Amino acid sequence: MQIRRITPILYTKEVEPCVRFWATRLGFEKTVEVPDGDHLGFAIVHKDSLELMYQRLDDPKDSPVFKEDAGKGPTYLYAEVESLDATLEAMRGVEMVIPVHETFYGMREFAVKDPAGHIILFAQPVAAAK
Repeated sequence: MQIRRITPILYTKEVEPCVRFWATRLGFEKTVEVPDGDHLGFAIVHKDSLELMYQRLDDPKDSPVFKEDAGKGPTYLYAEVESLDATLEAMRGVEMVIPVHETFYGMREFAVKDPAGHIILFAQPVAAAK
């Protein structure tokens, strides 16, 4: 068996601000959208080999199994980046929940909240930063 891809589905009250966050700050492109009335019920953002899905919490088409657990807490994403300084600049004005620091495992990191409240921890190997 071979897994070809794993894509997180992040739940949110509003899909549009999340799509804008990834597109304007990190250069992702919205590749799929599913309208639901005058809002988006679902969208996919994509860049290179990376993909994220955002699903609106109150989407009536969603499975009851997902509705039971969705929205109970944030999702945590760990994103290794080429340049932490460039990423830090791209996140200017976004709520930072963990300031820039070096870890015992050799990474320089910081974390922000996306518009849905999910935590994104950006990291770069310390050796690569020097």
